[in-house]
Amino acid sequence: MVPEPNFQPAKILLVEDNPGDAVLTREAFYESRVQVIFETVENAEDALDYLRDEEIALPDLILMDINLPGMSGLEALTEIKEDPQIKSVPVVVLTTSSANQDILSAYEHYANCYITKPVQFDEFQQAIKSLEDFWFTIVRLPKIK
Repeated sequence: MVPEPNFQPAKILLVEDNPGDAVLTREAFYESRVQVIFETVENAEDALDYLRDEEIALPDLILMDINLPGMSGLEALTEIKEDPQIKSVPVVVLTTSSANQDILSAYEHYANCYITKPVQFDEFQQAIKSLEDFWFTIVRLPKIK
Protein backbone atom coordinates (compact mmCIF):
# COMPACT_ATOMS: atom_id res chain seq x y z
CA MET A 1 0.00 0.00 0.00
CA VAL A 2 1.37 3.41 -1.04
CA PRO A 3 1.25 6.07 1.69
CA GLU A 4 -0.90 9.12 1.09
CA PRO A 5 1.03 12.03 -0.37
CA ASN A 6 1.90 15.07 1.68
CA PHE A 7 -0.75 17.69 0.89
CA GLN A 8 1.57 20.60 1.58
CA PRO A 9 2.74 22.09 -1.73
CA ALA A 10 6.17 20.82 -2.70
CA LYS A 11 8.66 23.51 -3.64
CA ILE A 12 10.98 22.53 -6.48
CA LEU A 13 13.91 24.47 -7.86
CA LEU A 14 14.25 23.53 -11.54
CA VAL A 15 17.68 24.32 -12.99
CA GLU A 16 17.17 23.97 -16.73
CA ASP A 17 18.54 26.09 -19.57
CA ASN A 18 16.22 24.67 -22.23
CA PRO A 19 12.87 26.51 -22.03
CA GLY A 20 11.08 23.64 -23.81
CA ASP A 21 12.35 21.08 -21.30
CA ALA A 22 11.39 23.40 -18.44
CA VAL A 23 7.83 23.64 -19.76
CA LEU A 24 7.61 19.85 -20.27
CA THR A 25 8.85 19.23 -16.72
CA ARG A 26 6.32 21.61 -15.22
CA GLU A 27 3.51 20.10 -17.34
CA ALA A 28 4.44 16.58 -16.27
CA PHE A 29 4.29 17.61 -12.61
CA TYR A 30 0.96 19.39 -13.04
CA GLU A 31 -0.55 16.04 -14.00
CA SER A 32 0.54 14.64 -10.64
CA ARG A 33 -1.21 14.23 -7.28
CA VAL A 34 1.21 16.53 -5.51
CA GLN A 35 0.76 20.27 -5.68
CA VAL A 36 4.05 21.76 -6.81
CA ILE A 37 5.42 25.27 -6.64
CA PHE A 38 8.19 25.72 -9.20
CA GLU A 39 11.03 28.18 -9.20
CA THR A 40 13.00 27.96 -12.42
CA VAL A 41 16.48 29.27 -13.17
CA GLU A 42 18.46 28.81 -16.36
CA ASN A 43 21.98 28.37 -15.03
CA ALA A 44 23.97 27.08 -12.09
CA GLU A 45 25.10 30.51 -10.89
CA ASP A 46 21.49 31.68 -10.55
CA ALA A 47 20.62 28.43 -8.75
CA LEU A 48 23.36 29.01 -6.18
CA ASP A 49 22.31 32.64 -5.71
CA TYR A 50 18.72 31.50 -5.18
CA LEU A 51 19.70 28.79 -2.69
CA ARG A 52 21.93 31.14 -0.72
CA ASP A 53 19.35 33.92 -0.49
CA GLU A 54 18.44 33.94 3.20
CA GLU A 55 15.12 35.69 2.44
CA ILE A 56 13.87 32.73 0.41
CA ALA A 57 12.81 29.38 1.88
CA LEU A 58 14.83 26.50 0.52
CA PRO A 59 13.12 24.14 -1.92
CA ASP A 60 12.13 20.61 -0.96
CA LEU A 61 13.91 19.27 -4.05
CA ILE A 62 16.28 20.50 -6.76
CA LEU A 63 15.94 19.15 -10.30
CA MET A 64 19.14 19.99 -12.14
CA ASP A 65 20.39 19.45 -15.65
CA ILE A 66 24.14 18.83 -15.78
CA ASN A 67 24.65 20.44 -19.20
CA LEU A 68 24.28 24.11 -18.33
CA PRO A 69 25.90 27.24 -19.79
CA GLY A 70 28.81 28.58 -17.74
CA MET A 71 29.16 26.60 -14.54
CA SER A 72 28.09 23.00 -15.10
CA GLY A 73 25.43 21.27 -13.06
CA LEU A 74 28.14 19.03 -11.60
CA GLU A 75 30.13 22.04 -10.40
CA ALA A 76 26.98 23.50 -8.85
CA LEU A 77 26.22 20.15 -7.25
CA THR A 78 29.63 20.18 -5.59
CA GLU A 79 29.04 23.68 -4.20
CA ILE A 80 25.58 22.75 -2.95
CA LYS A 81 26.81 19.64 -1.15
CA GLU A 82 29.77 21.52 0.40
CA ASP A 83 27.59 24.33 1.77
CA PRO A 84 26.33 23.45 5.28
CA GLN A 85 23.27 25.70 4.87
CA ILE A 86 21.94 23.97 1.73
CA LYS A 87 23.61 20.57 1.49
CA SER A 88 20.63 18.67 2.90
CA VAL A 89 18.35 19.67 0.00
CA PRO A 90 18.07 16.61 -2.27
CA VAL A 91 19.40 17.12 -5.78
CA VAL A 92 18.00 15.02 -8.62
CA VAL A 93 20.00 15.16 -11.82
CA LEU A 94 17.51 15.26 -14.69
CA THR A 95 19.38 15.27 -17.98
CA THR A 96 19.47 13.87 -21.49
CA SER A 97 22.77 12.07 -21.02
CA SER A 98 22.78 8.35 -20.37
CA ALA A 99 26.59 8.11 -20.54
CA ASN A 100 27.99 6.01 -17.73
CA GLN A 101 30.72 8.59 -17.05
CA ASP A 102 28.09 11.32 -16.52
CA ILE A 103 26.12 9.08 -14.17
CA LEU A 104 29.25 8.18 -12.21
CA SER A 105 30.34 11.83 -12.04
CA ALA A 106 26.92 12.90 -10.77
CA TYR A 107 27.07 10.41 -7.92
CA GLU A 108 30.69 11.31 -7.18
CA HIS A 109 29.45 14.90 -6.81
CA TYR A 110 26.80 13.67 -4.33
CA ALA A 111 23.68 13.68 -6.50
CA ASN A 112 20.79 12.05 -4.66
CA CYS A 113 19.67 10.35 -7.86
CA TYR A 114 20.17 10.48 -11.62
CA ILE A 115 17.38 10.33 -14.18
CA THR A 116 17.85 10.32 -17.93
CA LYS A 117 15.08 12.30 -19.61
CA PRO A 118 13.04 10.02 -21.85
CA VAL A 119 12.49 11.37 -25.37
CA GLN A 120 8.77 10.52 -25.58
CA PHE A 121 6.49 12.76 -23.50
CA ASP A 122 4.42 9.87 -22.11
CA GLU A 123 7.61 8.14 -20.92
CA PHE A 124 8.86 11.45 -19.51
CA GLN A 125 5.55 11.91 -17.71
CA GLN A 126 5.87 8.41 -16.22
CA ALA A 127 9.42 9.15 -15.07
CA ILE A 128 8.19 12.34 -13.37
CA LYS A 129 5.31 10.42 -11.76
CA SER A 130 7.79 7.88 -10.38
CA LEU A 131 10.02 10.69 -9.13
CA GLU A 132 7.01 12.37 -7.51
CA ASP A 133 5.84 9.13 -5.87
CA PHE A 134 9.29 8.46 -4.47
CA TRP A 135 10.30 11.95 -3.28
CA PHE A 136 6.91 13.24 -2.10
CA THR A 137 5.03 10.12 -1.03
CA ILE A 138 7.57 7.57 0.20
CA VAL A 139 10.60 9.61 1.30
CA ARG A 140 10.47 11.81 4.40
CA LEU A 141 12.07 15.18 3.65
CA PRO A 142 13.09 17.63 6.36
CA LYS A 143 11.73 21.15 6.38
CA ILE A 144 14.73 23.40 6.05
CA LYS A 145 14.77 27.11 6.84
